[in-house]
Amino acid sequence: MKDHLHGLILDAVAQLRKEGLLAEEADVDVKVERTRDSSHGDFATNVAMVMAKHARRKPRDLAEMVIERLPSSASVSKVEVAGPGFINFYITDDVLQSVVKRIAAAGERYGHSTMGEGKLVQVEFVSANPTGPLHVGHGRGAAYGAAVADLLAAVGYRVHREYYVNDAGRQMDILAASVWLRYLQVCGEEIVFPTNGYKGDYVSDIARLLKEREGDRFKQAADDVLSGHPLDAQPDGSGDKEAYIDSVISRAKQLLGVDGYRTVFDHGLDLILDDIRQDLQEFGVTYDDWYSERSLTEGSSDKVQQALDRLESNGHIYLKEGAKWFKSSEFGDEKDRVVVRDNGQTTYFASDIAYHMEKLERGYERVIDVWGADHHGYIPRVKAALQALGDDVSKLDVLLVQFAILYRGGERVPMSTRSGSFVTLRELRNEVGNDAARFFYVMRKSEQHLDFDLDLAKSKSNENPIYYIQYAHARVCSVMRQLEEKGLSYDQKSAFSGLELLSEECEQALLVALAKFPEIVEAAALNHEPHQIAHYLRDTANKFHTYYNAHQFIVESGTRRNARLALILAVKQVLANGLRLLGVSAPESM
Repeated sequence: MKDHLHGLILDAVAQLRKEGLLAEEADVDVKVERTRDSSHGDFATNVAMVMAKHARRKPRDLAEMVIERLPSSASVSKVEVAGPGFINFYITDDVLQSVVKRIAAAGERYGHSTMGEGKLVQVEFVSANPTGPLHVGHGRGAAYGAAVADLLAAVGYRVHREYYVNDAGRQMDILAASVWLRYLQVCGEEIVFPTNGYKGDYVSDIARLLKEREGDRFKQAADDVLSGHPLDAQPDGSGDKEAYIDSVISRAKQLLGVDGYRTVFDHGLDLILDDIRQDLQEFGVTYDDWYSERSLTEGSSDKVQQALDRLESNGHIYLKEGAKWFKSSEFGDEKDRVVVRDNGQTTYFASDIAYHMEKLERGYERVIDVWGADHHGYIPRVKAALQALGDDVSKLDVLLVQFAILYRGGERVPMSTRSGSFVTLRELRNEVGNDAARFFYVMRKSEQHLDFDLDLAKSKSNENPIYYIQYAHARVCSVMRQLEEKGLSYDQKSAFSGLELLSEECEQALLVALAKFPEIVEAAALNHEPHQIAHYLRDTANKFHTYYNAHQFIVESGTRRNARLALILAVKQVLANGLRLLGVSAPESM
């Protein structure tokens, strides 16, 4: 309907130009929005206020002129000027009621569109280092990233969902060293565990499996492993935990050899990555590709070296103290960045440059990264690198997700990561269920902090938004079962012939809400805001429950009964479609 009104307004503006009342070169930004108050019509435009300066007329006078030149439309019952120059449109009842037919015809596709024109978009999200199980913070990124991808697909984009596996670099070396040290403990060696090692119980579980699989193959004497290192961090503040763990890693590589170290490294990596895959799949989050960081430097082409060569040939690399630095400060970053250390090893940032270069080489028209909010400072350096490479920086969007804070009984649940005392995504899912987790994670804007109330998420009350929405869907299903139990059936032909009977205030409110759904989906997709869908569903569920409590659906009059059933079946379909976009189920009974 918005598109139809937009066309009518453009026709009126064209007529004004033809009559010489508006300059040909005047740009016209025609915006049509739904009114917040139904007493002001169904839709409104401020086009007269925008054009008034070019037309050298008062906005209200120009609005009248636009209205006089609007083509006639069977969909519009009345048009009037309001306020300083708004033009309000009132839509005919039959157009509003026809949404029930459109929903019945479209089914699961209602709300979808071809706006994206099949353009190829990549959404990369979660991409947590495979150094441990996913925690509740990763869960929010998973729910948000999946919803953004599904919304873009719903409006016509071809979406490629990707997980970037950081299977190289220092954090993975710390994991490998941690697994090996725990393995040595299982073998009976007395090992003082490093301050900066991964301490979670999962590391010990991985070590025990390594022992079962390899026996004593990787056993070394504790003295050989732990002697000769810099001092680890001490309670009095002395020592250096970073230097200590790096020295332990070096010793592990020396004692285990290339093949042995790779076996321990891959053992930890594979088990954790398998756990992450399973966790996300059970959460309803799937990917088209799990992209290995290692692949950037393996095979026939070394993407990292290609990226560095391009930067160097463009004059954006310099040497300092034996290291290679990227002149990122020249492209908006706060300082220059090391890409090759003085020992010849490339940095994580160098891999990230290569990965984003390779993304754009694949031909995506848009690349969307979903990162934790703590990576905010990383955005300028990645964009600086793309600009220095000569790539189109505008193709990259970075969406930030704030951490989720859990509350139980009104008390904050403490969490940390390296110590291993964090709440995992799997634990959260087991406590509140996938549906509540997926919905609660996207109830707020991604960049806002999320207070996750565990007690509310588990409650079966109207205060629990996901329960309230799913209950509305289940209630419609219950009405249809009652219909069958009474020996009656739904007659769609009769329903569609009697839609004019849907004249009650709560019926009109539901019709308006249902008509809005495609607009909400489009706005949520373009703005990367799945919380718009969550809020819409709750509002629509509220309108349905109000209707349910005020009126009988299975009434004696067949035509009215079928019209009302058609309306609530449309509500059921829209609720299911919206929940599906958020990765949430629509139960038929509760």
